[in-house]
Amino acid sequence: MGCDGEGRGRQRRRGLRGYRGVQGLVLLGAVLVLLVLGGAGPASAHAALKSTDPEDGTVLRSAPRSVTLTFTESVGLLDDSFRVLDPDNRRVDIGEAQHAEGRSDTASVALPAKLAKGTYVVAWRVVSADSHPVGGAFTFSVGKASATVATVDTGPVENPATESLYNVARYLAYLAAALLIGTAAFVALCRPADRGPLRKPLVVGWWTLLGTTLALLALRAPYETGTGPATALDASAFTRTLTGRPGLALLARLALLLIGAVFAVRLRKREAWPRPLLAAGGALGVALALTWAASEHASAGIQVPLAMASAVLHLLAMAVWLGGLTALLILLHRTELPPAVVARFSRLAFASVTVLVVTGVYQSWRGLGSWSALTGTTYGRLLLVKVAAVVLLLTAAGLSRRWTARLVTADAETAVRERVPEPVGGPPVAAADEPAAVPAAGGTSRRNLRRSVLAEVAVGVVVLVITTVLSSTLPGRAAAEAAQAPATAGGLPAASVTTIPFEVGAARGKVQITLDPGRVGDNTVQAVVFGPDGGIVTVPELRLSFTLPAQRIGPLDAKLKDQGGYWGADSVTLPIAGTWTMKATVRTSEIDQVSVTKSFRISG
Repeated sequence: MGCDGEGRGRQRRRGLRGYRGVQGLVLLGAVLVLLVLGGAGPASAHAALKSTDPEDGTVLRSAPRSVTLTFTESVGLLDDSFRVLDPDNRRVDIGEAQHAEGRSDTASVALPAKLAKGTYVVAWRVVSADSHPVGGAFTFSVGKASATVATVDTGPVENPATESLYNVARYLAYLAAALLIGTAAFVALCRPADRGPLRKPLVVGWWTLLGTTLALLALRAPYETGTGPATALDASAFTRTLTGRPGLALLARLALLLIGAVFAVRLRKREAWPRPLLAAGGALGVALALTWAASEHASAGIQVPLAMASAVLHLLAMAVWLGGLTALLILLHRTELPPAVVARFSRLAFASVTVLVVTGVYQSWRGLGSWSALTGTTYGRLLLVKVAAVVLLLTAAGLSRRWTARLVTADAETAVRERVPEPVGGPPVAAADEPAAVPAAGGTSRRNLRRSVLAEVAVGVVVLVITTVLSSTLPGRAAAEAAQAPATAGGLPAASVTTIPFEVGAARGKVQITLDPGRVGDNTVQAVVFGPDGGIVTVPELRLSFTLPAQRIGPLDAKLKDQGGYWGADSVTLPIAGTWTMKATVRTSEIDQVSVTKSFRISG
């Protein structure tokens, strides 16, 4: 009997050895990142503007009949996808936005037959295939350029309230999915005897995911159009949401949640699940994860089928690990959890971490596209923060693994001692304090395991926050393409537009600076000062200079002149490509002035 107990202890310890390979696997993943980032080809995950017809900044002899934009991927159109403003800042009556020649990667609108001479601003807004709205503006002139070029409001921007509410709902949806899927997987696969304490996280996860899904459905239309939350009550906008891919994915999530309620009720019962029911529960989890993959980065760009499969596996592995940790922490505090259950979760966690590393390497390569994007883009820098958080998470997991192993060892030794028969006619087996040593060791291991698992959960929540932000950030690969595509489209470079906010005394506003063509060499400069209400304001003086700190070039004075409504310079030479610093000095009165700076990129 004692040998049997010792054998089972050895089996449990062997089950934990695989988990110890996680750190080695992470190091291998880091090496793979270094290898694969070097050979990335062109692609994108957000829609990037490739070309415009008419081209940005061109002067046409006669008025064009339409405006057509071409993107790097398919885009969805809105009721107000185009706004065309004439030289007097009045909206031009235009046709309905549509895809040119039936191509889903284009957006086109018909113009009136006659347009007055001057410069026109085209403000556009579309929805990427990965569900994120993107927008911008460009100009063209008929006959001759007017003095009001690029000095008008170019359309709606992100509404802060809508964007904040939408992002909070997205984060809570991720958190609820992890809680619901992870707790269900823990109950089904780790088979704890006492499931009572896990009823609450299952219920909280289900209701939170239901509520956030309804909130995302309601906020989807104002999120796309950049309007306030109150416009969610617009019936026509809500109808449009229900016919788009993000809306359909959210509707599918609602239907799956109703089915999931049946499984949540079954999980509360004590009997083990048969294999067909386990398979059905797994399929339900995959389907839920697919509602995210079908409407975010994985649904657009290169290798879409493989990317969606990777995204599904990544989300499920995250949910099983983080949600399972939460369930483990609850049981460690509420019940005397058998070490066998902890050992089962250790093996499950090892599988989850393996999947996270493999899919994370692939998604990093797909999202970044180049090594320089790791430090040169917002997406890359966020990814570095996430990697640091994951390393911290794995450190906490290593501590949990150590205390789990000690807990299993203590349990095995207890089983051996309980099965050793007392020698016939011999002295007592042990002193009274000897058997008590094992439970004491097991109690210490259990307390330390609680602390390390709590640390894992806390860091895991931080990782989840970063993941949510990453999912709404323009990937590095797309950022690079967005920066390059307009510069080469149609053979003419696009202008570079930079906006610098300022505040001095009671006055505040922003300076919009246009560099044409926005590349190495001679550039024309146009600078316009806007007030807090978005209207053009005049200032006594505006100075502008350019510096390239990396090469110790500058400051180069733009020597702006008041052109009547805006400030301009015919020629400013920027000799080298790189990240330049633009410094604008705005004087609003005889005694009030402020200097503000902003970095921008000049390509070769």
